[in-house]
Amino acid sequence: MPGAPGRVLVVDDNKVIRQLIRVNLELEGLEVVTAADGAECLDVVHQVQPDIVTLDVVMPRLDGLRTAARLRADPRTRHLPLAIISACTQYEVETGLDVGVDAFLAKPFEPAELVQLVKHLIDRRGSGHGGRGGYGGHEAREGRAGHGGREGHGSHDSREGGAPGGGEEGGDRGDGGDGEADGDRASWGPSLPRR
Repeated sequence: MPGAPGRVLVVDDNKVIRQLIRVNLELEGLEVVTAADGAECLDVVHQVQPDIVTLDVVMPRLDGLRTAARLRADPRTRHLPLAIISACTQYEVETGLDVGVDAFLAKPFEPAELVQLVKHLIDRRGSGHGGRGGYGGHEAREGRAGHGGREGHGSHDSREGGAPGGGEEGGDRGDGGDGEADGDRASWGPSLPRR
C-alpha cells in the first residue's frame, strides 16, 4: 500500500553510517534491519523480507554491486527495489545499472534525501510502478546534469538514466570525502561525474 511504513534492509560496513541511516528511517516510522556487508545481507534477506535494500558499494567479503547482482539473480528477491548509497565512480554507476540497481544516493547526503528516496521506492513497489522485472523495468527519462535534477534531490533514480556526480578514491569513506570538490551531487536525471 503506497504511503504505508515499510521494512528496510540497510547494508553498509561502516557502523556509523548504518546507525545514521537507521535513525533517520526509524524517525519516519520505517522498520530497519542492518547488515555489515553483502554476504550478511544474503544470509538474512529471506528471513527479513524487506521492502527495499540499501547497499554501500565498497564492503568486505561481498561488495554492493555483486550483492545487487545476486539479489537480482534470485527469483525470491529479483523484484526488491535496490538503492546504492555510496560515493560512486562512473564505472560503478554503469555496473549498478547493468545489474539492476534502481536508484543511487551520493554520500554525503541530507537525511531528507535519504528518506524521500526510500519512501519513493517503497511507494513505487507498492503501487506496481517501481522496481524491476514486473515493477516497471528500466525506464529512461530525460533530466538535466548536475545538482538539482528532479525536485532538486542529491539522488539518482536509475529508471531515469544517467549517473551521479562525484567519484570515489580509495574506497567509500562515508565521511563526506567522496571526491566531490564542490559538493555537487547526483540528481535523479542524467548527470556525469564532475572533476
